[in-house]
Amino acid sequence: MTDPSRVLVVSHDVVGQRMAGPAIRCWEFARALQPHCQVTLAAPNQPDGPLPDGVAFRKYEYSGPGVREAAENQDVLVLSGLTLSSYPFLATMNIPIVLDVYDPFNLENLQFLSYREAESRGADHNHVLALLTHQLLHADFFLCASEKQRDYWLGLLSALNRVNPLTYADDSTLRRLIDVVPFGVPDAPPVQARPVLKGVYPGIGPTDRVILWGGGVYNWFDPLTLIRAIAELAPTRPDVKLFFMGIRHPNPFVRGFEMIEQAIALSQDLHVYQRQVFFNDWVAYDERVNYLLEADVGVSLHMDHLETRFSFRTRILDYLWAGLPTIATRGDAMADLIHEHGLGQVVAPGDVAAVREALVEMLDRPDLKADLRPRFQAATRQLTWPMVTRPLLRFCQSSRLAADRSPQGEPIYQPPLVAPGQPPPVRPATWGQRLARGWQLARQQGPGALWTEVKGFVRWQLSG
Repeated sequence: MTDPSRVLVVSHDVVGQRMAGPAIRCWEFARALQPHCQVTLAAPNQPDGPLPDGVAFRKYEYSGPGVREAAENQDVLVLSGLTLSSYPFLATMNIPIVLDVYDPFNLENLQFLSYREAESRGADHNHVLALLTHQLLHADFFLCASEKQRDYWLGLLSALNRVNPLTYADDSTLRRLIDVVPFGVPDAPPVQARPVLKGVYPGIGPTDRVILWGGGVYNWFDPLTLIRAIAELAPTRPDVKLFFMGIRHPNPFVRGFEMIEQAIALSQDLHVYQRQVFFNDWVAYDERVNYLLEADVGVSLHMDHLETRFSFRTRILDYLWAGLPTIATRGDAMADLIHEHGLGQVVAPGDVAAVREALVEMLDRPDLKADLRPRFQAATRQLTWPMVTRPLLRFCQSSRLAADRSPQGEPIYQPPLVAPGQPPPVRPATWGQRLARGWQLARQQGPGALWTEVKGFVRWQLSG
């Protein structure tokens, strides 16, 4: 019997009682892998609570040697964010690397930069793209959150020559290079430990109806449409209260989200701040269940832009786990799931009237949560963390360098380089290369293909 694989999961974000999506994902990866592997979770902070059972922990400093020391003697490294670019030596340690790209942060960055001065956008964009490119060239196995995302990443990997004869021969489906691991839900049913909102939180009464915004308020989201809808309801439905679960990111280095300031300012202008609309700092991860089960409707709204198309709204999984009827903006994978399973309502981007009407319709059905419970159970049955992490577990139990990556960490097939203003060569430059291509075509398509290739090469030479 072989020893279990030693797996290091490196979180680039803080872990503990209060976590954002990337840290939650690392935390749950470690928990799901632990029964089958020897797992260590590394993070830039000391957790302020217990770790998942059986998982070891290593704290590292952003500029210190902790990541290298934690990576030594490991069989697999599971990385995310910009960790691989921050610690490029990891690609030279001859250890298979899993890169989690569930969050296309290069697309988020386009929306994030839209609030910046024009002069700084290009440099920041190029910097992020260069870091992402480095990571895509040096990892062995990639995880993404949906099939739509997988198509996007396959396009980028193709452009970087990671989809090549070696990776194709290794697996013509490319699942051994990139597979889908969405966000998951706990395998245990949710149980409320204590009341936290109705009759407890200042301004929210025991019979009020609570609309919940789970997770952070980032620049690519649209809380403004929701706040306007709540303000329109306020005169006739003062019992409807909107609660934002978190506006103060648990990582102090994550800053610059102008949408939070806009949301607070709008609620003040519309005179619903701390009356119908409430902003909370950040709910602890293990505490979120109490808020989810006490709410009446969950909401996730975003604007119509590129980030939306390839996003995977992770906190909607919490809504599904808790059986919380949901209003979502159309355009992403989670909105498609809500529509397909009838778990709530999908609205157009920026449509205040549609959001308001959806809220009224759902709140006027007091038995809605009970009526939809079987649908939520069916939708989440295949979304538990042990289920969704199966591709990751398979890799960890039989890890290997990618077919096109050398033990020194460099890709065997380099990306094609094209000089500025110069089109790439469209034909092989020598007779030998042309005949080799013709021979390959002859084997695939018959002898006539070889003659066609030779004639084409002669015509090309004469035209030059």
